[in-house]
Amino acid sequence: QVQLVESGGGLVQAGGSLRLSCVASGATFSRYGMGWFRQAPGKERDLVAAINWSGSSTYSANSVKGRFTISRDNAKNTVYLEMNSLKSEDSAAYYCARSGTMNWYFEDRRYDYWGQGTQVTVSS
Repeated sequence: QVQLVESGGGLVQAGGSLRLSCVASGATFSRYGMGWFRQAPGKERDLVAAINWSGSSTYSANSVKGRFTISRDNAKNTVYLEMNSLKSEDSAAYYCARSGTMNWYFEDRRYDYWGQGTQVTVSS
């Protein structure tokens, strides 16, 4: 059984930084692409950043480009989301998800396992 456990969320002032972590267990982590999604109340779940199995291909949404960085450490079965220059509009529940293949995808239906989420709240 695959499990994804996120951590690192919290309350931060605008302009501050957080680093989210997602630890995977139950399968060979290095074989799969990973994504970070976020969902604010009343809004759709959106892909924020994604990374392929090796880290050679990454994606960042325009809204976070230059501020958020996704990375992974396959030896630690962990994917990270480094978030800098946080804005109030970044406030949301953040979820990590595992792609069904080595690659990453824009569509959330292409991700077969999800973490429970970690809340990020940015105060202005």
